[in-house]
Amino acid sequence: MSQTQYPCANCGANVEFAPGTTVLKCPYCGAETPLAPTGRQIQEHSYAQFAGLPRKPIATLAPHVFTCKGCGAVTQSDKISDRCQFCGAPVVADLSAGDMVLPEAVLPFGVDRPALREALKSWTSSRWFAPSGLKKVTAAESSRSTYLPHWTYDARTVSNYWGERGEHYWETETYTEDGETRTREVQKTRWWPASGTVARDFDDVLITGTTRVAPKHLDKLEPWPLPDSEAYRPEYLAGHETLRYDVEPESGLETAKTRMASVIEQDCRADIGGDEQRVRQVDTQYGDVTFKLMLLPVWIACYLHAGKTYNILVNGRTGEVAGERPYSAAKIAAAVAAAVVVIAIIVILIAMNKH
Repeated sequence: MSQTQYPCANCGANVEFAPGTTVLKCPYCGAETPLAPTGRQIQEHSYAQFAGLPRKPIATLAPHVFTCKGCGAVTQSDKISDRCQFCGAPVVADLSAGDMVLPEAVLPFGVDRPALREALKSWTSSRWFAPSGLKKVTAAESSRSTYLPHWTYDARTVSNYWGERGEHYWETETYTEDGETRTREVQKTRWWPASGTVARDFDDVLITGTTRVAPKHLDKLEPWPLPDSEAYRPEYLAGHETLRYDVEPESGLETAKTRMASVIEQDCRADIGGDEQRVRQVDTQYGDVTFKLMLLPVWIACYLHAGKTYNILVNGRTGEVAGERPYSAAKIAAAVAAAVVVIAIIVILIAMNKH
């Protein structure tokens, strides 16, 4: 498989996509090459047509073979873009002749390293009881700018539901307390059969396409400004790592339907009305299902503490930070000790005032 590299017109070194711009920039001489408009629009693809095509599972595909034009080294990787392991030159795989689903869209990096440092600095300063060494992560020199694959799904849904509508009413109840007969108003619910049909159009239901990053952290990076996405072009990947998807589109669709189902249930409850609702059954028909593969920008930083590695993710477009953090036993112990001292002082002062 071939790959693409972009030589600097000024010094011959390989240029990289500069976050927050529309240029490829040389990391050595600083020369910039503007990205010429392609005129290509982002397209949604029919899932029904895709499902009927022969295709190899992604797990069976061979890794990409990169031959660096700078130093001549030949390396293999399952990443779409990476750096040469020998000279560090950026390389991007040519996907046109492959068997994998091709990226349709990319949300280009907007957060550069200086902005990354500020985002990490703000995040670490707000972590109470974190070890002092956590602040070292703001150096961010070991952070990797990585495009992560995601699936998006669109669908027109029509759902027939069956359930019950609950309406509250009040009854006067007589009871005995301390030998006296008393009354009180008690709320009760009267249930009525309910059924109906709701419809909803879903647009860009976003599902992570990689298992290499914990979904609980990725979810915290939302929302993504998807309207700012651009039609895929390999230049956006130059100088940045790009993971190949390992979640098949079929699996992604099932996850998307689960997320749609929770929204549809809320639609059913709103349609049932009343004071309470019971949704017993929902039958949903999915029409005009379309999908696409897109790449989202994430800075990935690692922090080593007490022999354990903690991962920190930063939204490469908005600067939102999410991730794991260690706790400092010494700081927690000091805080507890300080609290005990404060409580002891308060107790002493109260005792002195009583005398």
